[in-house]
Order: sequence, then C-alpha cells, then structure tokens
Amino acid sequence: MKHYELLFILKPTLTEDEAKVKVDFIKEVITKNGGEIASVVEMGTRKLAYKIDKYERGTYVVIYFTAPTQLIAELVRNIRITEDVIRFLTVKYENKREIAAWDKLSKGLKLVPAKKELRTPEKPADAE
Repeated sequence: MKHYELLFILKPTLTEDEAKVKVDFIKEVITKNGGEIASVVEMGTRKLAYKIDKYERGTYVVIYFTAPTQLIAELVRNIRITEDVIRFLTVKYENKREIAAWDKLSKGLKLVPAKKELRTPEKPADAE
C-alpha cells in the first residue's frame, strides 16, 4: 500500500456539523475502498491566497492515509461530485525519505497559531 496525503478545502458557508459530515464522507470513501487512515488534521477556516469561485476563505482539512493505487481514482471521483469541496490535492509519498516525513507528519502534526511580532518603533539616532 502507498502513503498519501489529501488536502481539501470546504466552502466556508458550511456549518460545523455539515463540514463534519463531508469529512466523514471522504473518510468513509477511503476506508470502504481498502485504505487505512493514519490521521485527520482539521486546520479550520483560513484566508485563501486567491479567490476560488466566489470564496475568499475556506475550511482546510488534511488526511494522511495508506491505500492501494486504484483507490485514488475512486476518491477523486467522489470528491469531484461533492459540491462543497472547492479545491483538493492528493500527494503520494514514494521514496524512503518522503515516507519517513509522512510518518512524522501523520503522528504528531500539531498546529500552533502564528505569533504576531510586536515591533517597537526605533528612535532615530539624532532625535535626542
């Protein structure tokens, strides 16, 4: 079985319960077709780099899983017919170094909010 990472972005208009149903649906597609889910990381709603359709924000979800190759075609088909997914990306980890990174990510990825730097205005040298 190959190692995969699936990142998908849900519409920001979904309620928390609706988003959970969509995530559960995608997880079900993976498990019913012979895949094993290592971890699911719900990253929350974030600003998109650019507008997708008419949305400026989206709810990001990452799933790390192992699966046979033929599962990916079925997964892509199911995601494309799900109207609430506005973008998705599937990445296959192939060599030993990538698989080691996949193991590390799937076991211990914890999101920490970015800290804002507080800068104090510097006084000009001749302002005394």
